[in-house]
Amino acid sequence: MILAAIDIGSNAARLLVVEVQYKKSKTHFKELNYVRIPLRLGFDVFQNGSIGNSKKEALFDMMHAFSLLMKLHNVDHYLAYATSAMRDAMNQTEVIETIQSKTGIHVQIISGDEEATIIFENHIAEYLTESKSYLYIDVGGGSTELTLFHKSKVIYQHSFNIGTIRILTDKVLKDEWDEMKDVLTKLSGQFKEIMGIGSGGNINKLYSLSKTKPSKIIGYQTIKYYYNAMRPLTVQKRMEQFNMSQDRADVIVPALQIYKNVMQWANIMEVYVPRIGFVNGMIQHLYDEKRKNLE
Repeated sequence: MILAAIDIGSNAARLLVVEVQYKKSKTHFKELNYVRIPLRLGFDVFQNGSIGNSKKEALFDMMHAFSLLMKLHNVDHYLAYATSAMRDAMNQTEVIETIQSKTGIHVQIISGDEEATIIFENHIAEYLTESKSYLYIDVGGGSTELTLFHKSKVIYQHSFNIGTIRILTDKVLKDEWDEMKDVLTKLSGQFKEIMGIGSGGNINKLYSLSKTKPSKIIGYQTIKYYYNAMRPLTVQKRMEQFNMSQDRADVIVPALQIYKNVMQWANIMEVYVPRIGFVNGMIQHLYDEKRKNLE
């Protein structure tokens, strides 16, 4: 069975195509294709309230390309989700209907809480130690999803309208920061020694920079160090010194700001980076759905 997931985010869009394989009675997803396109819809939406003509044409071209790739891979089932930027776009209906008519791909706009739930469906709980508490942190362009696990059970789950592009466009409300701080401070008082789990392109890039392999652990001081080192630099200087693309160099500083604040308020000293994200959760969600239909 070949599955595909399309994630239309505020900063980038992604297509992941996998083949479902069974080895020793365990399910594995073999990656056949992964494409990331830095569409950056959030810059239009958070500043102007809608997706402009130029971004729309780029989006339609990209979705057409994704449809061809799925056809070439003989994809059996797919999911296409749009998140924070599309949620806020005043012309979302027009855009979604045009994608459907031009490419045949049905895109669903999902809520922040649904996004957090799907991230959880990476089955991350399988990797948790029963006695510890973990905070799953997924930082995107338009929102940050937080999920607290205690004894492998979900205790708290919420999506905050705090994202890298919202910060860059100065569209994060002070009340949103205050609510996040208040929630995390209370959770840190209730659950001691919380371990962080980070997902998303920015924390994956930091993981590569920090050379912490094979532990996959990044400390709070490391995040603080890179935040302070990168923040004063121009985007061009960050690209040169840290070997990153332009669309990563501008968003990584607000991403580190979010991680730094979350870890400080939740009293988290280390974050584990399993290098999985929303699009992986979508694949797991789709597989679980199709498996139930077969049973």
